Amino acid sequence: MRRRPFQFKSIHTSIALAFSLLILGTTLLLSYSSYRQSASFVADTSVEYTTTLIEQVNANIRTYVDNMESISALAIGNGDLTKFLSAPLGTPESEQLKARIGRFFHSVVASRTDIATLAFAGSNGAVISDREGAKLKDYTELIGQDWYREARAAKGEVVLSSSRVQHLYPKEYRWVISLSRELSGEGRLDPSGVLLVDLNYNLIDDLCRQIQLGSRGYVFIVDSAGDLIYHPQQQIMFTELKTEDIPLILRSPDTTLTVQDGKEPKKYTIRSTDFGWKIVGVTYPKELVGDKAKMQLSAALWGGLCLVIALGLSVLLSFTMARPLKRLDAHMKQVEKGNFDIRVDVTSTNEIGKLARTFNLMIAKIRELMNQKLRDEEIKRTSEIKALQAQIQPHFLYNTLDSIIWMAETNKMAEVVKMTTALSRLFRSSIGQGEEEVPLSVELEHVGNYLTIQSMRYRNRFVHRIDVPEELRDARIQRVILQPLVENAIYHGMRNKAETGEIVVSGRLAGSLLELTVADDGAGMTPEQVRTILSERKASESGTGMGVLNVHRRIQLFYGPQYGLEYRSEREEGTVVTLRVPWRKGGEDT
Repeated sequence: MRRRPFQFKSIHTSIALAFSLLILGTTLLLSYSSYRQSASFVADTSVEYTTTLIEQVNANIRTYVDNMESISALAIGNGDLTKFLSAPLGTPESEQLKARIGRFFHSVVASRTDIATLAFAGSNGAVISDREGAKLKDYTELIGQDWYREARAAKGEVVLSSSRVQHLYPKEYRWVISLSRELSGEGRLDPSGVLLVDLNYNLIDDLCRQIQLGSRGYVFIVDSAGDLIYHPQQQIMFTELKTEDIPLILRSPDTTLTVQDGKEPKKYTIRSTDFGWKIVGVTYPKELVGDKAKMQLSAALWGGLCLVIALGLSVLLSFTMARPLKRLDAHMKQVEKGNFDIRVDVTSTNEIGKLARTFNLMIAKIRELMNQKLRDEEIKRTSEIKALQAQIQPHFLYNTLDSIIWMAETNKMAEVVKMTTALSRLFRSSIGQGEEEVPLSVELEHVGNYLTIQSMRYRNRFVHRIDVPEELRDARIQRVILQPLVENAIYHGMRNKAETGEIVVSGRLAGSLLELTVADDGAGMTPEQVRTILSERKASESGTGMGVLNVHRRIQLFYGPQYGLEYRSEREEGTVVTLRVPWRKGGEDT
C-alpha cells in the first residue's frame, strides 16, 4: 500500500502537528479578524455618522420645500388671484386686485430670507410680482420658460425644479430652485395662471457646505431626472472633469454603496426625499482608518506571542494524550476484526477514561443488539409467514363452500358428495402437521382437489391438466402456494369465457431453480394490469389480486427477494404465471 503524503505513524506527532496547524490558523485568523473588525467598526461608525448628517440635510430641505408649498397654498387660497383672473384687465377692480396681490407678495418675500421671488403669470396676459414697480421680462418670454410650461402640464400639481438660473427681470440672473403651480379658473373657458415661488439657492449651498465628511467628503443632490440640484464642484461637473455615477444613484434604494473614483474607492450614502430628490453623502474609506500600519503591527505582535505559547502547550499536551489513545486504538483494531469479547482497562477519570468506559459499554451493547436482532428477525419471519397463510386459507374456503351450496340447491347430491370428499382431502393436505414446507406432490394433490371442486361448479367451462415430471415431485415447496394462482386463473380467466377453456399446471427444472407454471387460455390482461398485478397499492385499491400478492410476498419472505412470481398475458389470448423457488429435494435445509 502506498503511503500518503504527510501521513505519520506516531499519534503523538499527528496530534502535535494538528494542534500546531490549528493554533497557527486560529492565531492568524484572530489577528486578521481583530484588525478587520476594528477597521470595520470605524467604517460602520462613519457610515452611521454620514447617514445621520444626510438625514439632517433631508429634514432641512424638506422644511424649505414645505414652506414653499405653504406659501403657494396661502397665495392661491386667499381668493384674490381667482378674482383677479375673472376681472377684465385694465378696469379699476382689476388694478386694485393687482396692487393688493403685489403687496401681499412683497410682504411674504420681505419676511422670508429663503424666498427669492414670488410671481404670478395669468393666461390672460396679466403678470404680478413681489416687486412693486419693477419691470418684468416680456410676457411672451415669461410663459415660454420651463417653470410656466411644466406647471401648466401638471394640471394643478406642484412642480419642483432643479437648481437653475432664473431670468424674470432684465439684467438679473439668480440661482434658485423653483416651485410652480397652476391656478385654474372656475369655468373651463375661464382664464388660468401659474404661481411661481423661487427658493434662494444660497440656502441649499450653505446647508450642504456645512456638512463635514472627513477631509475630502462632501454632499450633493440630484433630482429624479438625474439633473444636479447641488454639488460643491458643480462648475467642474459641467466641464466633465469630475463625474458621479448618477445612473447608479437613481436606480439604487436608500443604502450605502462602494464605487470606484479612478483607482480609489469611495462610498455613496443615499437617502431619497418624498418629492423625488436624492441626497448623497460621499466619503473615502482610506480616511476612516487612522493609523493602519500601527493597527497591523499590534495585531501581528500579539498574534506571534500567543502562537509561541500555544505551540509549546500543544507539544506537551500531545505527549500526555498519546499513550492512552494508542491503547484504545489497539483494542479498536480487535473490534474491527470481529472480536466483541474484549474490554479496555480504565486507568484515568479524564475524557480519555470516559471514552474507554463508553467504548466498553458500546461493545457490550453491540453484542447484545446483534443477538437481539437475530432473535427478532426469526420471530418476524415466522409471524409474517403464518399471517400470510391465514389470509389465504379463508379466501379459498369461502369460494369452495359457495360452490357446494350452489350444487346442493340444485339437488345434485352425487356431485355434492364428490365435491365434499374433494374438499375434505383439500383440507387434509392444506392443514398437514403445521410444517412450513411440503413435498411438491402434496401441493399438486391439493391443487388437483381444488380444480376438481371448481370444475364441478363451472361445468363445461374449462378442463384442467397437471403436467409435472415425477422426478420433480419430491422437491420441497411452501404449503398452499399454487392454489391462489389456480383460483385467479379460474375467476379472472375462465368465468367470462364463452367456450370451454383449459388450465395447465406444469413444472420444470431451470438450473438451480424450480419453475412451476399455471397457464390459461382465458380473457387475459392488459399490459397495465400485468405491470400492476403484484403492486400492493393496486391490489388494495381494487380489492382483487390479494391472493397472488400474498403468494409473491410469502415466497420472498421465505426464500429471498430474488424469487417470486412473474406474469405474462395478452388480451383474449390468456395468462401465464411462473413461480420460481430454489430447487431442493426432501431433507435439505433452506
